[in-house]
Amino acid sequence: MNSSLPKLLKHVFSIHNFRCSYSSFSVTVVHQIAKAFHHNNFSFFNSGSLPNLQPAHLEPVVFQLRSNPTSALRFFEWAENFLGLCHPVQSFCGIAHVLLRHRMFDPATRVFDRMVGQFGNLEVLGEFHGSFRNYGSNPSTVYSFLLHCYCRNGMVDRAVDTFAWMSKMGVSISHYAASEMLDLLIDSDRIDVILENYEEMCKGLGVYEFVFNSFLKRGEVEKGLNFHRALVERGLVPKIVDCNKILKGLCMGNQIGVASDFFDMMVRSGPSPNLVTFSTLINVYCKELRLDEAFSLYNLMIEKGIVPDLVIYSILINGLFRAGKLEEGNSLFSMALARGVKMDVVIFSSIMDAYVRVGDLGKAIEVYTRMLKEGISPNVVTYSILINGLCRNGRVLEACGVFGQILKQGLEPSVLTYSSLIDGFCKSENLRDGFGLYGIMLRKGHVPDVVVCSMLINGLSRQGMMDEALRFFFQAVKRGLTLNNYLFNALIDGCFRLKRTRDGLKMYILMGMYKVIPDVVTYTVLVKGLAEQGRLDEALALFFQLLKKGFSPDHIIYCTLIDGFCKKRDPATGLQIFKLMQSNGIFPDICIYNVLINMFFREGCVENVLELLREIIKYGLEPDIVTYNTMICGYCSLKIFSKAIKLFEVLKCGRTQPNAITFTILIDAYCKDGRMDDAMLIFSSMLERGPEPNILTYSCLIDGYFKTENTESAFELYEKMLGDRVSPNIVSYSILIDGLCKKGLMEEASLAFQCAIGRHLLPDVIAYGILIRGYCKVGRLAEAMMLYDHMLVNGIMPDDLLQKALAEYGFQDSQAKNCVLN
Repeated sequence: MNSSLPKLLKHVFSIHNFRCSYSSFSVTVVHQIAKAFHHNNFSFFNSGSLPNLQPAHLEPVVFQLRSNPTSALRFFEWAENFLGLCHPVQSFCGIAHVLLRHRMFDPATRVFDRMVGQFGNLEVLGEFHGSFRNYGSNPSTVYSFLLHCYCRNGMVDRAVDTFAWMSKMGVSISHYAASEMLDLLIDSDRIDVILENYEEMCKGLGVYEFVFNSFLKRGEVEKGLNFHRALVERGLVPKIVDCNKILKGLCMGNQIGVASDFFDMMVRSGPSPNLVTFSTLINVYCKELRLDEAFSLYNLMIEKGIVPDLVIYSILINGLFRAGKLEEGNSLFSMALARGVKMDVVIFSSIMDAYVRVGDLGKAIEVYTRMLKEGISPNVVTYSILINGLCRNGRVLEACGVFGQILKQGLEPSVLTYSSLIDGFCKSENLRDGFGLYGIMLRKGHVPDVVVCSMLINGLSRQGMMDEALRFFFQAVKRGLTLNNYLFNALIDGCFRLKRTRDGLKMYILMGMYKVIPDVVTYTVLVKGLAEQGRLDEALALFFQLLKKGFSPDHIIYCTLIDGFCKKRDPATGLQIFKLMQSNGIFPDICIYNVLINMFFREGCVENVLELLREIIKYGLEPDIVTYNTMICGYCSLKIFSKAIKLFEVLKCGRTQPNAITFTILIDAYCKDGRMDDAMLIFSSMLERGPEPNILTYSCLIDGYFKTENTESAFELYEKMLGDRVSPNIVSYSILIDGLCKKGLMEEASLAFQCAIGRHLLPDVIAYGILIRGYCKVGRLAEAMMLYDHMLVNGIMPDDLLQKALAEYGFQDSQAKNCVLN
C-alpha cells in the first residue's frame, strides 16, 4: 500500500514546473480577469481584448480571487461552461482550498467528487501538499475532506492511501472522516487493513470500540469476537476500559449471552477483567435474578485477588432482596460490614425498603438503628421509607414524629414522604390531617401526583364521602392533574362500593372524554360492581367488551361472574363462564372452586361437589378454610350432619384449622334443627380451645334458645356476651327483640330497640318489622303505626313481609300512610 509514497513525493517536487508555465502570460491580464469577477464588471471581456486563455492560466485567477469564494467559484464555472476549458488538477485543488477555507462545504463536495473522478490519487495529494503554503488552508481539514469524498464514493484503496499519506506527513484526521473510513472498510470486509494500521488508526479514534460496536449493530457478534481474538494474536491487546464499554453496551442491550461469552474470552485471552468488568456483569445477572451466576462471578473475583467494593456488595445485596432472599441478603450485608466495607446511606435505605415492602417493620428499624451506629446520617429517602413502614403498620403518630425530624434537620420532604404520610392518615380515617398535609404540599410548591390524589379519593370514599371525593377530583383536574387509569379506577371503585352505580358508570364514560383508555382493572371494578348489584346482563356485556378489546380477564372477573349467576340461581350460565375461562387458558384457582361448590350444594348436587373435589386434588390445588366452611355449611343445609361433623374433625387434625366461622356454621345448623345441646357442646369447645366466639355465634345460640322457648337460657347467654365484651349489632338486637315480642314482653322489646338506637346502631326493615308485628299481635296498633311512621321518616321502605303483616291486621299500605299523615 505504501509503495506509492516515493512516487507521490517525486510528483510533489515537480509541481513548481506548472507554475512557471504561465510566465509568458501577462500578470496584468490575470489581475484584470480577477478584478472583473470580483466587481461583476465584464466590460473587459466585451472589448474583444480577452486573450487566448489556456488551462494553465486558470489557477492563478482562482488564486487572485481566494478572498472572494463566490467570485472564484463563478470564474471556475465560467471558464468551463463559457470558454469550454478543462480545468487541470491545480485549478481543482485551488478552488477546493478556497471553498474549504470559507466553509462552503456543499460546493466543495461537488468539486471534490469531480476531481477524484478525473485525476489519480498521486496527482491530487501532490498538488494539495504543494499548495497549502500559498492558500493558507488547514491540511487536516482538506485531507479529511478528501478522505470523506473517497469513502462516500466507495474508493477503498484511495481512502487507505490518503490515510497512510496523512499519517506519514503527521496530519491529524478528523473524527468524522476516520469513522467513515472504518465504516467503509467494515462494509468492504477489509478487516485486514484495520488490523495492519490499527496502531496508527487508534491515534485519532477508539478503533476497537468502533469496530466491535459496528459488528454488534449488524448482528454479526461472532465477527466482533473474532476481531478481538485477531488483535490479541497480534499482541495488540485492547484496553480494559474499551472492553468494559463493549460489555456495558451488551448488557444494556440485554444481550446477556453475548456479554457472558465476551467476558469468558477476556478471562482466557485478555485483557484481564477488573472491578468494573465484574460489577457490570454481576449487575445484569442480579437484575435478571440469575443469582447463581452472579455469585459465581463474585467467587471468581475473590479467586483472582480482586477485592469487592461497595458497588459489588450493593448490587448483590439488592439482588438477593429483590429475589425475596432476605436472610441471605442480610447475611451478606453483615459480612461486608465485618470486612470493613464502608456502606453508604443508599444501601442502608435500600435494605430498609426491602423489609418494609414485605411488612417486616421490625427488621427495617433494626437496619436503621445499625446505620446510625455506623455514623451514617439518614437522608430524606431513608426517612421517607421509615415513614412508609410506620404508616403501613398503623403507627401514624410515630411517622409524624419522623416527619418532624426531617423538618428539624432542615431537609426538604419529597413527594414520596408526603404521599406515605397522607396514605397513613387516610387509612387511619384521619382525613383532616391528610388534607392538611396535602395543603402544605401545595404551599411548598410540590405538585401532588396522581397517587396522592388517589389516596385522598380512596380515603373519602371509604368514609362514604363520595360527593367530596368527586368535588376534589374535579378541583385536581382544574389544577392540571395528569389523569390516568389509577385515579379513575379509584373513583369508579368508590362509587360502586357505596352503591352509587350511576356515578360509577358516569366516571367510566368520563374516561373516554379525557382520552384515558380503560385497562383490565377498570373492567374488573365495573364487572364486579354490576354483578354484586345483580345487574348481571350489563356485567356480562362489559365482560365480552373486555375480551373483544384483547384484554385477558383475571380470576377475579371470572369468579365474580360465576358467583353472581350462582346467587341468581342460574347455575347453567355460571358453568358456561367456567368452561369459557378454561378454554381461554385461565387455570381456575381455589376461590372459583369454592363458588362452584357452594352452587352445587344449593342445588342439592352432592355428586357434583365430589367431582369438583377430585379436580382440585388432580390439579394440585389445596382446599382453604373457605372450601371447608362451604362444604360444612352445604352438608348442614342438606341435613347431612354426619358428613359435616366428619369434615369438621378432619379439619381439626389438618394444617388448616377451623376458624370462628366454621364453629358458627355448625352451631347455627344445630340451633335451626332444635339440637341446642349439640350446639352448646360446640360452643363450649370454642370457649375452651378457641377460637373466640363472635357476635354471630352468640346471635345464633340466643335465637336458638328463643325458638325452643328457653327464654331464661337466651337471657343468660346474652348477659354472658355482654360480660365477654362482645358488642351486640343490629342482628343480635333483632333476635332479642323477636324473642321478647314472642313472649309478649313489649316493654322490654321496645327498651331493647331504643338501646340499639342509643348505641348508634341503625335499625333495618327487619328490626322495625319485628317490633311492629309484635305491637300488632298484642293489639297496640297505634304504637305499631307510630313506629311505622318513624321507619318511613328514616327512609326505610317496608318489605313484602311487613306489608303482609299490616294487611292481616286490617291496614293496607295506603291506609297506613293516611294514618301517618293524620
